[in-house]
Amino acid sequence: MQSLSLDELKNWDVSSRREWLHTNGIGGYSSSSVSGAHTRRYHGLLVAAFSPPLGRAVLLSKLDEEVRVEDQLYLLSSNKYPSVVMPQGYRHLAYFGTRPVPTFTYVFHEDTVVLEKRIWMDYGKNTVFVQYTLVKAPEPVKLGLVPLMAYKDYHTEQHRWDGFHGTVTPEADGRHKFVAFDTAHPIWMGVDSPFNFKPDAGWFFNFEHGREQERGLDYSEDLYCPGRFDGTMSVGQSVAFYATVENGDIEDAKQSLDTVTKRQNELLNLAGLRPDDMGCRAMLTVAADQFVIPKAERVSRATVIAGYHWFTDWGRDTMISLPGLCLSTGRPGVARDILMSFANAVKDGLLPNRFSDQGSGAEYNTVDATLWFFNAVYLYTLAAPNDTSIVSGLYATLADVITHHETGTLFGIKVDPSDGLLAAGEPGVQLTWMDAKVGDWVVTPRNGKPVEVNALWYNALCIMAKFCEALGKKAEAQTYSQKAAAVKSAFVSTFCNPETKALYDVIGRDGKPDKSVRPNQLFALSLPFPLLEGAEATPILQEVRELLLTPVGLRTLAPPAPGYQGHYGPGNQSVRDASYHEGTVWPWLMGAYLDSEIRAGMDPAEARTIAEALVTHSSCGYGMGTINEINNGDSPYEPNGCIAQAWSVSEALRILTEIERLSHKK
Repeated sequence: MQSLSLDELKNWDVSSRREWLHTNGIGGYSSSSVSGAHTRRYHGLLVAAFSPPLGRAVLLSKLDEEVRVEDQLYLLSSNKYPSVVMPQGYRHLAYFGTRPVPTFTYVFHEDTVVLEKRIWMDYGKNTVFVQYTLVKAPEPVKLGLVPLMAYKDYHTEQHRWDGFHGTVTPEADGRHKFVAFDTAHPIWMGVDSPFNFKPDAGWFFNFEHGREQERGLDYSEDLYCPGRFDGTMSVGQSVAFYATVENGDIEDAKQSLDTVTKRQNELLNLAGLRPDDMGCRAMLTVAADQFVIPKAERVSRATVIAGYHWFTDWGRDTMISLPGLCLSTGRPGVARDILMSFANAVKDGLLPNRFSDQGSGAEYNTVDATLWFFNAVYLYTLAAPNDTSIVSGLYATLADVITHHETGTLFGIKVDPSDGLLAAGEPGVQLTWMDAKVGDWVVTPRNGKPVEVNALWYNALCIMAKFCEALGKKAEAQTYSQKAAAVKSAFVSTFCNPETKALYDVIGRDGKPDKSVRPNQLFALSLPFPLLEGAEATPILQEVRELLLTPVGLRTLAPPAPGYQGHYGPGNQSVRDASYHEGTVWPWLMGAYLDSEIRAGMDPAEARTIAEALVTHSSCGYGMGTINEINNGDSPYEPNGCIAQAWSVSEALRILTEIERLSHKK
């Protein structure tokens, strides 16, 4: 599932468009393409989170590797320069895998030399290891490692500048301290074997990042080389290069790798899986951990990273992702910490839409994130029934949210007293999950009463009734139940399209319905407290199945509607965002679709086949061992966006776990 064939590995067009990722649990990561060449500004071996979970900076960009065997020199790295790929180390690749850590096998010198490389980050630390093991060789080989340094915000490209002096100072413990410029944080690096460091400072120019070129952005970068490490390896020997911003003892590489492997096995055990399980659920369980930032001393808040490489933590993404990332994996305690973390950030009855990259504040422009919060709390109570304190602890916050929505809060979010439905939106503001915006242009504004927002509103009222019952608040429970019943009655009469019997997407502020065929109507069927069931669900599912369903997720708009965009880019942000929710396929929506189909009678075995096909298609076609953010709406549904998206992984894992539960129940 996560492997590439020999032909694919040695094909530049394939291996340069497959990417790997390894994270450290505090917001930092290591990532590049399988070919070894960086294709994004976000790629780097050490991308540290200076203000966990944010403040990411690319520090150690990459290592160029040279191996000398019997006086023949082999270059194992790959770099893309204008009009040329040089060197072309990907031609020596014989294997790539992601478990337990990204692993590369190179075979060269007429197949007499086999060198394995493993890359991983210390969990909880901004430290990366690159370990080389000489598996086979006719004699000892010489290994040269050339670090190429950056010191930049991960959203930018680095270009040579005079203040970047790159001072290197050897230290008594064998490490070398690298300081990029006067105010830069030191980076310590070295090799855990007697390798010699030779200063040989200079700049390497014009590395090209093809993915950034496709996105219409600056795509050229310069990297600084402080020198090189040289040594000799014997057959069976392992040598590890390390780079860190942690000022202290470096953990032994073998011990660090053992710790990472043991932790991964423990995650699989918590999810009820075997460490040697290579199936879809096991792969997704490992992938899910990449997004989870647990409570820790150095982390400002327990949270979820929405996607790699460029997303931070978003309220909506976190609440949608939480059930799959934490509850389906047997980690309810982590889920609780995240819920409480976000509860503390509620303001004016709203959950934050997102936190800024540097953690300096939050934005609250969302109508649905807060309602997804209710859903996440409810699902947590089902997964952790012995935790009776969370409902009492959050009750005042949840009740206050309901009150704010009824009386009115920011961005025109307010219940319409005439029907009890929730309206939201004002010019220039994007509030639903279809939130693309370029300058003042909101691509999919959806002002008025969006269908999924009202499904979530009904769901929240039903949840509050349940919580009141659990707390012995009988009068309040009855009030919430009555409000929910009123919403249900108004919803059916307001959103049902008499022509198709499916649902309108939005009822505008002027009362006019938006007849666009979109997947948002599914949430009226799929949430814990559905608005429509049985025969009423049939025309909705038929419409979605015929017009929106693809093997990798659901289109956001049905063709051939005016404005339908079957391809996401290439092009600048305006071009890309114009199609972001106008036909582009989102894998995360498959969870709601399969929930709805199973409730309507689909055999769980058929649902499993659909879900596993999505996982298999996605996990080796873009981000290796994970699921991406979006795909083109037109066949062959080429992947795009983030290589690893929290709710894509979460929803696939959640629905597969639910299918497994239903299968055992039978």
